[in-house]
Amino acid sequence: MKAITFQDIETLAYEDAPDPELVEPGDAIVEVSVAGVCGSDLHPYFGRERGLDVGTVMGHEFVGRVVEVGAGVTEIAVGARVVAPFTTNCGACFFCQRGLTARCVHGQLFGWVENGLGLHGGQADLVRVPHADATLVHVPDEIEDDALGLLAGDILSTAMFGAEMADVQDGDLVVVIGCGPVGVLAVRAALERGAREVVAVDRVPSRLALAERFGATPADFERGDPLAIVHELSEGRGADKAIEAVGTPQATRAAVDLLRLGGSLAALGVHTEEYLAVSPGEIYDRNLRYAGGRCSARHFLPRALELTQRDAVLLSELISHRLPLSDGIEAYRMFAAREEGCTKVVLTP
Repeated sequence: MKAITFQDIETLAYEDAPDPELVEPGDAIVEVSVAGVCGSDLHPYFGRERGLDVGTVMGHEFVGRVVEVGAGVTEIAVGARVVAPFTTNCGACFFCQRGLTARCVHGQLFGWVENGLGLHGGQADLVRVPHADATLVHVPDEIEDDALGLLAGDILSTAMFGAEMADVQDGDLVVVIGCGPVGVLAVRAALERGAREVVAVDRVPSRLALAERFGATPADFERGDPLAIVHELSEGRGADKAIEAVGTPQATRAAVDLLRLGGSLAALGVHTEEYLAVSPGEIYDRNLRYAGGRCSARHFLPRALELTQRDAVLLSELISHRLPLSDGIEAYRMFAAREEGCTKVVLTP
């Protein structure tokens, strides 16, 4: 099969890779119809996260049809159109039973093979899915575009997780830091939970314009003062809730500075710095709440698919580029460069 594989920092290959095979009775093989390039893929790409074996198939977002199942698979049939969350889960362990599927004791992240152990990703013709019955979810026929189903498996679920972690309530003023795909969807997720207004903070005009179409008040931090906008909308108090979707200390600091006393911050960005950008003393003095962690996408997937079905026209605006898998290396380059007009890139094998 053809696949996008990791070679070195900022070096990928479009090459032949071994076809995946059934290993365990609960496995399924999915023929990929569309795969996504995600901001999290950039962490190994840039070397912020290390350990990936050369030749690892990249990517953890995909939709496709099941072409083979193991003897232990009873819920997912050959021919089913399915979406996967970015991690597998067994559905039966302590954490899965509590909805924390991201921390399943048997779970694996798609697109991470280290020292020969792990699971190849979905930026390929085929992908092996362990624990298929618990991991895979049927894509409703009403969602005709496979690329929209793809959004539910990771970034829309993550956005919904962020709104839940921040505890967005009816009437809240919410700020979203970062208008990449997750941040833009976090605008929609916050409004879905009853936020009266969402201020979206970024510096890329096309991303701010997209966030505005999703219902946000845009705030360009290079050309204006987001704090002034937030204070105008809150009688000077600050935002009730913040969702940080970047993964840098600067983004954390920006979110904290926009919160009112007693505000809540949900961190969706993948942070690799050693220290938090807000001190315990400031959290205490301002009665702030900080929450973070990996999204349990499988737990959110059914609701994310419902929202996708309702908002299909709006969500389709998020997908800026649809490219063949053979253009995957160029897709990474322009996505990593945050080129103007590049929001969500999907690849078709």
